[in-house]
Amino acid sequence: MRTAHLATLPLLLIAASAAPAQAPSTIEVHLSNFKFTPSTIVLRQGQPYVLRLVNDSGGGHDFTAREFFASATIAPGDRALVEEGEVELSGRQVREVHLTATRPGSYKLRCTHSFHKALGMSGRIVVR
Repeated sequence: MRTAHLATLPLLLIAASAAPAQAPSTIEVHLSNFKFTPSTIVLRQGQPYVLRLVNDSGGGHDFTAREFFASATIAPGDRALVEEGEVELSGRQVREVHLTATRPGSYKLRCTHSFHKALGMSGRIVVR
């Protein structure tokens, strides 16, 4: 009986290592004049996400969260979209950033275009 249990151990290890990676959850954030919707984004540490940024307005906006992006793991193919912690979107543009939130905390979010933050375009990203 003991030999039968030992014989199944390699099969269990192979099955565990072949388990599929966790599929990313999509978080859609709308940028408009002058707000983020939602304004607070809650993520789980270690979970992969697709951050789908949708600019609903005709003018440009950005999604700036320098500390958050510095602490996250961004997919290699999407790193060029995030320059110095900022994703720029022209009018009606949609961008997707694949990432994993790696460090718990509360991070500032804002649009750095002239006066946009002062007009209310700010928020938070919370990683739990």
